[in-house]
Amino acid sequence: MKQERIRRNLYKVLRKTGVPRDLIIEDAALQEELLKDDLDLTCFLFFLETKFEVEIENSELAKLYSVGSTIEFLQKHCA
Repeated sequence: MKQERIRRNLYKVLRKTGVPRDLIIEDAALQEELLKDDLDLTCFLFFLETKFEVEIENSELAKLYSVGSTIEFLQKHCA
């Protein structure tokens, strides 16, 4: 999947979970800056797996620490 499409769809997922537009930047930390609690993170992961048709193992969650790292992860795991 192309990087621009991944970015666009990731942006949609973040917006769906209630993240304000102005906070969505590549360096933004998911847990500390965007998704404030465990419920937000759980919703984000559900929408991410659904939108990108990818399964994210618990061992891979640590790799998703920022918007940029999530884009990199999706580039490697999406066809």
